[in-house]
Amino acid sequence: MLVDAIVEAIRLAVTRIPDDVVSALRKAYEREESGVARFNLENILKAVEIGRDGSIPVCQDTGTLTFFVRAGVESPYLRGLEGAIVEATRRATREVPLRPNAVDVLNGKNSGDNTGLFVPVVHWELVEGSEIEMAVLPKGGGSENCSALAMLTPGEGWEGVKRFVLERVRECGGKPCPPVILGIGVGGGADLSLSLAKRALLRRVGERNSDGRIAEIEAELLEEVNSLGIGPMGMGGKTTALDVKIEVAHRHPASFPVGLIVQCWANRRAFLRIKPDGGIEVWQ
Repeated sequence: MLVDAIVEAIRLAVTRIPDDVVSALRKAYEREESGVARFNLENILKAVEIGRDGSIPVCQDTGTLTFFVRAGVESPYLRGLEGAIVEATRRATREVPLRPNAVDVLNGKNSGDNTGLFVPVVHWELVEGSEIEMAVLPKGGGSENCSALAMLTPGEGWEGVKRFVLERVRECGGKPCPPVILGIGVGGGADLSLSLAKRALLRRVGERNSDGRIAEIEAELLEEVNSLGIGPMGMGGKTTALDVKIEVAHRHPASFPVGLIVQCWANRRAFLRIKPDGGIEVWQ
């Protein structure tokens, strides 16, 4: 039953783009004046519709499956959860189907089932209680290639963050299939900043950071990114990004880490909750 539910969450994530993302894409279409930009957004929206109606992957790159698990330490289902995630990944690869995207870095051999060393990727957070919440984030390779890490000096601060993000987005242009969603992690260390950036992508489009100061920076960066004019699929237009999300952590006095995770327009995600009595909910 648990494996079945995880397979269903994976299927939902890769075949149905969340409503908040679709709404943002439609608003972008209405806002665009360029015929080329509108044409690209129209085709994106058609792909969304085909995936939803046919229950087939919206994009041929079904990504690297990434799971964020917030597990209550008293849950009776915690012990077998990692094995269930791996088995569900194998089954989803056959049944959805998913493109095999797990390649051995030494011999170039594809495992064929999206599993391998540290794949699927699972981020664990242990908490009090007996419920388990899981987020499924299929992460495409093209947009992931534009992700980056900057180890700024404290003196560069938030102006350095903005400069780094804008320069990287400009450099990548149309490679990550814009309009993109940017996840940014600031603080911690190199690894934590990138993890926070990827976790930020789980927030709904338009959902601002609960800290008003961070929320202002998110809005400012979104406006500045869209002023670059890269536009849908890199062919010009008003909408280069649908949203910018920032998560923060305390940092070492000597460093100011910034992790940037770039997500393509297909911001695919799904969520799953396992209750103490075994009941399971799957949603977007």
